Amino acid sequence: MKVTIFNGEPVGGSPFDQYVQVLAARARAAAHEVEVLELRGLDLKGCSGCFSCFVKTPGRCARRDDSERLCRAMLGSDLVVLTSPMSMGFTTSLLKRCIDQQIPLIHPYLEIEGGEMHHKARYKRYPLLALVLGPTSDTTSEDLEITQAIWARTARNVKSRLILTATTDRRPEEVFDALLAAA
Repeated sequence: MKVTIFNGEPVGGSPFDQYVQVLAARARAAAHEVEVLELRGLDLKGCSGCFSCFVKTPGRCARRDDSERLCRAMLGSDLVVLTSPMSMGFTTSLLKRCIDQQIPLIHPYLEIEGGEMHHKARYKRYPLLALVLGPTSDTTSEDLEITQAIWARTARNVKSRLILTATTDRRPEEVFDALLAAA
């Protein structure tokens, strides 16, 4: 299985960063192909809402940054693990910006899906998504519930599904084993 980890930790070498590295090591030890993308080191300008990726440069962001690399990594994976410490009750802006720049992966055309309006898929296959959060001392259970709900909706919007949400309260080896069971 090809596993890509989008690491939304803004500070290199932090305890959360080390957790992500152990998670990746566990996946490699289980003979999976693993790529860890440190979002802090990428040039991500953020989605400007210009919709050029829909009409002017279909399937590609018109802004010149690393978003195309993220989109290729997403499409080339079987499982994408979104990782982020919690910041003010939500994931970091790095992870949010990263997923916002996945909009080229869907069509501008809409369809009714499950009684709701959603964009059509641009590609035949999309990876499963998982979310690993690093709660802080001020993170509440409500913060975790809201964050999970938002990311589950986001997964649906990028033609995927969120198969697992875990926190760093669990050992990384245990989290990866749970990911395998869910996938």
